[in-house]
Amino acid sequence: MNMLTTISNSIIPMVIFAVVLYGCIKKTNVYEDFIDGAFDGMKIVVELVPTLIGLFVAVRILNDSGALGLITTALKPIASLIHTPDCVIPVIITKLFSSGSATSLMLNIFNDYGPDSREGLTAAIILSCTESLFYTMSVYLMAAKVRKSRYIIPCALLSLGAGIVVSILLANMLVS
Repeated sequence: MNMLTTISNSIIPMVIFAVVLYGCIKKTNVYEDFIDGAFDGMKIVVELVPTLIGLFVAVRILNDSGALGLITTALKPIASLIHTPDCVIPVIITKLFSSGSATSLMLNIFNDYGPDSREGLTAAIILSCTESLFYTMSVYLMAAKVRKSRYIIPCALLSLGAGIVVSILLANMLVS
């Protein structure tokens, strides 16, 4: 175990050393390139902040307005068809916008039902097998300066739906 800890603690310094060594071999100013990359990264962060604030506000409005409860009530018949616990529906909806908020809901499920319960397993597997779609899309599309996302979001929603269905099937298999 001690050797494994030593190796894992050494990986990042070794990668940094390898990058600096490669830069020296190629005769480039590694520090200047690093500063330029950091500056470009800060520009991207500044461009993304309004989108991120909009997503956080959307999650808050969804929770505080009661819309999440209404959507959950509307989706209960569909959830019961695929043997999904009702308490997992808000996790699925919130995960579209924010992993942090969905994780918070999952922790509430853990407190109420336990992590080994059907509810807890379903929520945990869903969070592990899906991505916060709108957050990820906004970050990547903004960073890549994509203006027309014609097929990206429908395909991402389809893959997210597949991930949710498979997660529910896995959780049901583990519990039964």
